[in-house]
Amino acid sequence: MTSDLASTLAVLPSLSTVELRAEWRRLFRTTPPLISRDLLVRALAHRAQELTHGGLTKATQRRLRDLAEAGTDADTPHADAAASAPRPVTLSPGARLVREWGGRTHVVTVTADGFEHDGQRYRSLSHVASTITGAHWSGPRFFGLTGTRGAARHG
Repeated sequence: MTSDLASTLAVLPSLSTVELRAEWRRLFRTTPPLISRDLLVRALAHRAQELTHGGLTKATQRRLRDLAEAGTDADTPHADAAASAPRPVTLSPGARLVREWGGRTHVVTVTADGFEHDGQRYRSLSHVASTITGAHWSGPRFFGLTGTRGAARHG
């Protein structure tokens, strides 16, 4: 980071709202929007970094604009968004979920009315995960049933 950029980023939070709006006009060459002081500081910091290090390519800007326009049209949902939406996992009774935590392998069996772990019955997978870890966890995430990567790496 250049010293000019570093000094600009350091001074932004100390500027008054009037000074921030003047800086907006200088950096963006437009009238500043009516947003909070905090957002002005953040946007100006982003713009200063963008001017120093470069911004998004034209192709990326065009792609983001297309995605935003597709997302605002309520009548035609965007195909990419529908394709990337996670599908719910259906667990059949008898299925076993295995997870290692705290140096121990935990096996949970899916039952018709909930889950079984260490001879105990639970109504929710999250309750099982909380019992195992001693902290609140999303059960599907803890057992790797969601699209979140790296859920099984904790512990």
